Amino acid sequence: MTQIRQLFGTDGIRGVAGEFPLTRGSVYWIGRALGHDLVRVNAKSRVVIGEDTRASSCWIADRFTQGLASVGVETRSAGVITTPGVAFLARSQGFDAGVVISASHNPWTDNGIKIFCRDGYKLPDARELAIEKEIFALLDSNEGPAPDSTAEISSVPGDEGLRQAYIRQLASSVSSDLTGLRVAIDCANGAAAAEAPELFKALKIDATFLNCAPDGQNINENCGALHPETVARFVAGSRGGANDVAGKKAGFDVGVTFDGDADRALFCDAQGHVVNGDAVLLVAAREMQARGALRNATVVATTMSNMGLELALKRAGIQMVRANVGDKYVLEEMQRVGATLGGEQSGHILFRDGDATTGDGLLTALRVLEIMVRTGKPLAELAGDLKMFPQTVRNVRVHKKTPFAEVPVVHAAIAAAERELDGNGRVVVRYSGTEALARVMIEAESKEPMNRLADAIVAAIRSELGA
Repeated sequence: MTQIRQLFGTDGIRGVAGEFPLTRGSVYWIGRALGHDLVRVNAKSRVVIGEDTRASSCWIADRFTQGLASVGVETRSAGVITTPGVAFLARSQGFDAGVVISASHNPWTDNGIKIFCRDGYKLPDARELAIEKEIFALLDSNEGPAPDSTAEISSVPGDEGLRQAYIRQLASSVSSDLTGLRVAIDCANGAAAAEAPELFKALKIDATFLNCAPDGQNINENCGALHPETVARFVAGSRGGANDVAGKKAGFDVGVTFDGDADRALFCDAQGHVVNGDAVLLVAAREMQARGALRNATVVATTMSNMGLELALKRAGIQMVRANVGDKYVLEEMQRVGATLGGEQSGHILFRDGDATTGDGLLTALRVLEIMVRTGKPLAELAGDLKMFPQTVRNVRVHKKTPFAEVPVVHAAIAAAERELDGNGRVVVRYSGTEALARVMIEAESKEPMNRLADAIVAAIRSELGA
């Protein structure tokens, strides 16, 4: 029987900063438990740690580092850096692990701990479970309380050389001249604010940056990949005459928006229409297929990806395989089927024709810009034939995550929806791996049954499990 992890979700450990499991004491023990795991293999283990721009990230990073140091693990800080930046450093700089202090797209009051292996891949479930058992053992042990750390901690700038190594690696991956593009970029007041301006300047791309002034509390606030309409409105509003007062062409060719830790990216076209991860997968898949880089003519998506993507890929002679939600599980399925492209509707895109080991929003942005230049086509044309089935995703806050099959009212509502759709749509009901939410996704050929069936399932969940 598979054991269920209590602390680790689909993307590390996450919660409200200052509350268990992210108290000053528990973070110390989490760091110590990872340290034990590492020194069993290498007594002189080294860890690289990075963080996003939340007010709590610096003290969580400090406490985690103290836990590692208590068992002799050396730590180097990369300061504020994207999640894929830490994954790159772990695999390229000889570290035994990489740690990111971030809650990605969550509100600023939340935070989290993501851990990468020395090869840049996220920890497998079995290893997370083993570390989790040790965390609980330490919490219950007689080793005494964690060393006191009540003083306020100032943000640590980190080793600038580590960040620069990541920026250089991204810049070197570009083989096209992108200087003719004009790009609007929403950094979500998050980790991308530390790298994106330098990266796009190095590539001489004409870029305008939005939400690039983090203050500890404005990460993801009405901006970033959770709110792609923000950059879309900006791009749409920039359209006008032939040239602006500075002599530049009016408007932007494309808009890009990242989430808080920049492991995903969404886009908008020159008219300000949002382009999501499904559309990016289609655009990338066809371009990679054309140049022989799409191994096994296969793309890995998730249960949340739209049926329209599956049909569009099929028309191009490309098979789509579905994995569980979470770029970690997409990657595992990509490795199983030998695919070089995979991703999520939310904007996590994994390119395995290079050496990336996780979703990388900055890399995704560069790849999309390169496709536009190589093909000579605007993003609207590249993604224009993707016809999406009407889809709705509803979130219901729950007080516990009981399996839906064990809740008769919920199980019956799901079964009724599946019977009515009878293959002409999809029903996906799952719990979030990072929040106390049930997610209800319905696709149908028209909006009326989609909304009606979603309402019925949401009502059932709320009545039986609602917070």
